[in-house]
Amino acid sequence: MSVDVFAPAHRIAAQVRSGEVGAEVMARAFLDRIGRIDGKINAFTDVTAARALAQAAAIDRARAAGEPLGPLAGVPFAAKNLFDIEGLPTRAGSKINRERTPAWRDAVLIERLTAAGAVLIGGLNMGEYAYDFTGENVHDGPCRNPHDLSRMAGGSSSGSGAATAAGMAPISLGSDTNGSIRVPSSLCGVFGLKPTYGRLPRTRSFPFCDSLDHLGPFARDVTDLALAYDLLQGPDPHDPACAQRPVEPVSAQLTKGASGLRIAVAGGYFATDGLPEAAAAVGAVAQALGATRTVALDGAEIARAAAFLVTNAESAALHLGRLQLRADDFDPDTRDRFLAGAMLPAAWYIQAQRARRWFHDQMMRTFEEVDLIIAPATPCPAPPIGQKVLEIRGQTLPLRPSLGLFTQPISCIGLPVAAVPVAGGGLPIGVQLIAAPWREDICLRAARALQEMTICSAEPPKGI
Repeated sequence: MSVDVFAPAHRIAAQVRSGEVGAEVMARAFLDRIGRIDGKINAFTDVTAARALAQAAAIDRARAAGEPLGPLAGVPFAAKNLFDIEGLPTRAGSKINRERTPAWRDAVLIERLTAAGAVLIGGLNMGEYAYDFTGENVHDGPCRNPHDLSRMAGGSSSGSGAATAAGMAPISLGSDTNGSIRVPSSLCGVFGLKPTYGRLPRTRSFPFCDSLDHLGPFARDVTDLALAYDLLQGPDPHDPACAQRPVEPVSAQLTKGASGLRIAVAGGYFATDGLPEAAAAVGAVAQALGATRTVALDGAEIARAAAFLVTNAESAALHLGRLQLRADDFDPDTRDRFLAGAMLPAAWYIQAQRARRWFHDQMMRTFEEVDLIIAPATPCPAPPIGQKVLEIRGQTLPLRPSLGLFTQPISCIGLPVAAVPVAGGGLPIGVQLIAAPWREDICLRAARALQEMTICSAEPPKGI
């Protein structure tokens, strides 16, 4: 039987559990696809074929013996290369890190998916040290958008978005500090989830900015996204930021849809005037969900400024030793931003943290009146690789930071967001579905409703 590489992960797992398709057959099909097309896309930096085939064979043996299989039995997945993968150095997209001793153990989130039967097939390309929105890695080469190979995949989780969009990994893991799940989700046309800050443990992943770093999944289907999220949940004592909250499964709640939710469109700073693709996407989602009002979200611009300062200061402190010893081994753009952060006055950092708290309090008052907020994910679809500026609302702005124009204010205060791809026939573009802390269920219910209405879908790339 032929394998449909674009089938939802939950359907793949059902095929493996029933014996319709063996786990090893499934793994070989995806490894073959990686071998045939990844030379064009450059999503993978490491392919763990031997590990994948060994695990798949073990799943097949367990099924033959009548043993129960996990909810993701035989489903291939891949992880951004800042996650520890046993036996591989944790690159974090850098030149320097690839000289590290290979990881002795997988990251916690990889362990959790593996325990559920998912089969790891590799590590994924990313922006250096996650400080990037483009996916143009100077050490490993740019990750290309499967929908148009001349265009960016978005970053910093570029390989995660591209591999999932191209049918090379039904589920992938990424990280989001200022938008690094939501930007590639938008540009590559897949679903992504940035959970509440502190919801998922970051144990054995390489950090970027501790007070802003989140980890989360990508998928081509909302049911898969929710299932992966449920399996990833749970505290871990080795990540002090990971809240000691009970696991709150959301998969069973998806059937509630968006019925009864108070839904608003983000205005003010998030207005899409002069951004035709973003405006059309937000408008389609708002109409489908019956959004009845607009909220200004005053202070978003201040929150974005605070995110810049916090990111600069905390990441520079992390990398100071590397900067002192091996400055020439950094991407020059990344290095210069780290150096700038190392020189920030402490008072600026303190004021940025105050601004974060102020904006958080503003948003909590907004969530007393609404349950879900719709906002653009990126100001435009994927730009060409190598482009350096964006024209936004009559201004010429540097492209690299501006792709995070709409994601950074939300990261700054750790809100849960589902990024959803809007079907339109051209290049993909995404929309953010934003809820109050710990209400990932609301984001995913609305995403599922949009998928069922075919307003949002992960369309297979043409010609790949």
